Amino acid sequence: MSSEHTPENQASRAEDTHRRGLKGPSPEERPHPEGRRNSQGIRIDPEVEAEPEVREAVLSALVLNEPGVLARASGLFARRQFNIESLTVGTTQNEEYSRITLVVKEPEPGIEQAKKQLEKLVPVISVTELTEDAVRRELALIKVDGDHPDQIAAVADMYDGTVVDASAEAITVEVTGTNKTIENALDTFERFGVREIVRTGTAALEAGANATAKHWPDD
Repeated sequence: MSSEHTPENQASRAEDTHRRGLKGPSPEERPHPEGRRNSQGIRIDPEVEAEPEVREAVLSALVLNEPGVLARASGLFARRQFNIESLTVGTTQNEEYSRITLVVKEPEPGIEQAKKQLEKLVPVISVTELTEDAVRRELALIKVDGDHPDQIAAVADMYDGTVVDASAEAITVEVTGTNKTIENALDTFERFGVREIVRTGTAALEAGANATAKHWPDD
């Protein structure tokens, strides 16, 4: 028996291995877990974690009628990278105040954050997310080639639209309605050769006697 395999040497090597531990992979080679942790600290498998559902929300903000308020509101949403579908602004029944209507498409946390950020903005007085049955309308001006004036007038009538300008070369039609109505009208007018389109974005109020703004300064 060689001296390397004596019981004393084998026992010494075993004791040395036990003291130093088994050799394992380097920190760079070790597997690293993926996925975020939930509120209980449990890591969520990214492959099974469901993507938050994106939904459309209409926000109505009552603001003081001051110069630059629209720029501040749009700047806020641009900095926070909220996905705005449309933004309209106009005065209310009281000329001291304006109403901003925003259509936002975001996952649920994003919509709530948009509301909170807008509420912090001075001179915003109140922010309301409108209900599903709120009255929503949009206006579009559609300019098409004027080759078929009778047919264009018939299509405009089909969508309760109005011919607001006509010449030998082009006809402009005004259509007002829901977003779906506008989209359908645009598709139909394509056959005449659309030259230009302009859309106002959504304006909205709560239906019935329900107030759109939570409160007014004089309440």
